[in-house]
Amino acid sequence: MATTNITEYLDQDERKDLLRFLTAGSVDDGKSTLIGRLLFDSKKLYEDQLSALERDSARVGNAGAGEIDYALLLDGLKAEREQGITIDVAYRYFSTNKRKFIIADTPGHEQYTRNMITGGSTANLAVILVDARTGVITQTRRHTFLVSLLGIKHIALAVNKMDLVDFDKATYDRIVADYKAFVAPLGIPDVQCFPLSAKEGDNVVTRSERTPWYEGKSILDYLETVEIGNDHNLTDFRFPVQYVLRPNLDFRGFCGKVASGIIRQGDEVMALPSGKKSHVKAIVTYDGNLDYAFPPQSITLQLEDEIDISRGEMIVKVGDKQPVQSRKFEAMLVWMDEQTMDRSKDFFIKQATCTTRCHIDQVNYRVDVNTMDHHDAEHLALNEIGLVRFSTQKPLIFDPYQQNKPTGSFVLIDPLTNNTAAVGMIRQSCADDTEGDNIYPLTEMLPRAAHEELLGQKGQLLWLTGLSGAGKSTIALAVERELHRRGRICRLLDGDNIRAGINKGLGFSEEDRKENIRRIAEVGRLFVDTGVITLCSFVSPTKELREMAREIVGADDFKEIYVSTPLEVCEQRDVKGLYARARRGEVKDFTGISAPFEAPEKPALALDTSRLSVEECVQAILNII
Repeated sequence: MATTNITEYLDQDERKDLLRFLTAGSVDDGKSTLIGRLLFDSKKLYEDQLSALERDSARVGNAGAGEIDYALLLDGLKAEREQGITIDVAYRYFSTNKRKFIIADTPGHEQYTRNMITGGSTANLAVILVDARTGVITQTRRHTFLVSLLGIKHIALAVNKMDLVDFDKATYDRIVADYKAFVAPLGIPDVQCFPLSAKEGDNVVTRSERTPWYEGKSILDYLETVEIGNDHNLTDFRFPVQYVLRPNLDFRGFCGKVASGIIRQGDEVMALPSGKKSHVKAIVTYDGNLDYAFPPQSITLQLEDEIDISRGEMIVKVGDKQPVQSRKFEAMLVWMDEQTMDRSKDFFIKQATCTTRCHIDQVNYRVDVNTMDHHDAEHLALNEIGLVRFSTQKPLIFDPYQQNKPTGSFVLIDPLTNNTAAVGMIRQSCADDTEGDNIYPLTEMLPRAAHEELLGQKGQLLWLTGLSGAGKSTIALAVERELHRRGRICRLLDGDNIRAGINKGLGFSEEDRKENIRRIAEVGRLFVDTGVITLCSFVSPTKELREMAREIVGADDFKEIYVSTPLEVCEQRDVKGLYARARRGEVKDFTGISAPFEAPEKPALALDTSRLSVEECVQAILNII
């Protein structure tokens, strides 16, 4: 009977899901203390650990006479204990009745930024600590930016040391408001806040009676229940081949880990880069064959047909959106080598299971993680972050990092020292400069002036930008009708109509949004060159997108109109029900809610439809045409 109970317990423990999370914050915010308290109060320490903790607390602890210093459970290096800080990433494992956990306690010092990147590379969630006495500081903003860069979707803001401010609700509310104002443009979908005293244990494992004004969960309750199952990309199947298994003449399989998507026996698949197709004959594992597999399972795929596939290549599912294949791409890069970047030498790049040589073509800019400003740079030094352009010896098969972490991330390896020089997150591919060698545009078409003379009007493009529900399409339709009434030739390009036609195949990733705007601008330029007054109604949330459109159309023909209706008014209207769905988390990266909107700095015209009528807006636009 006892054996059966033990077996059932082990089986149940095996079925628990795993949450990986990191802790980050400034020096002495209490990261190690919080985790130590979490382990202690949840009774996950052995007797010898408790004895050692009490002994070490008396000898080198910083909690006071007779008090247990819970940080010593994590700060294992001699230098850490002497200085009372975290230097290296400390990993701890524990489990509760509901879930297993792997904790990465990351350093708070700026010079150990690379250690935080290491600890956060596999994390599902980040616990950001702030001291209730100091609130949101530069380190808080730095760590939050790094968390967003790593694509972590869940943040727990732990306002620690509330006991030192007498558990004052106003202090807590002010810190939460400051933090949420900062984090809103970063597009992190799940941000929860907790008032804590890690040293005293308030709201760590159980709710505290000293915060009667706080109605949320304890931080352990949140960690046990936060939903991470949807964080994986289950839409697009990606299977980087790690090893070709050929134990005998009758079996040939391709081994690896499912990076994303779901694969079933019988599915039609394609090998990249060859493009050869086959069907899945079997999904083989050590414990037996499976009917289907999903991330992050390690499997062996057996195909119906003999296809030549090698390590570093990728198997995808026919019908899914296909990954990018390119030798040139842009990526956010975190430099981790003591030696400053040397752009004159080549590096090895390891992306998924593929390794090849690469060259750093240019550094587009360096990010000041304290202010988020972009600065011109020729290279990156230790712990610096920037947008970098690469070219590789052979094409990589990848997705943008925000869509697919496993296929969009990589490491750079110094070929001389074999050190990891940097880690990167791919943003998009870059057009190969040689692609246009065989393209010869016609130069003998009718000139623009001839079209404008025939129509009796000057071609120009008016770009209406603003939040969803601001009134862009309503104004554009009214302008189009009025121009038509006056005998002018006008064409309206609207977001939903364009996505139902020419841009039907594009999604809503950062790369696809950029391509959406690029195509619209190109079409708009064709209309303008034919003398047509063109109206474009698109959210186009970033300055970068609108400047790209301006450059394509031409600055003299491009007029930016900002429909500046406030967010609260747009959300009250919610004509398409999108805001309500975004608030429920059903629409990801929705501008104004979970994604930022960068307002134009110098628009040709600004129109607030909460104060102006449609007729007044139309007249203002007609005045500038």
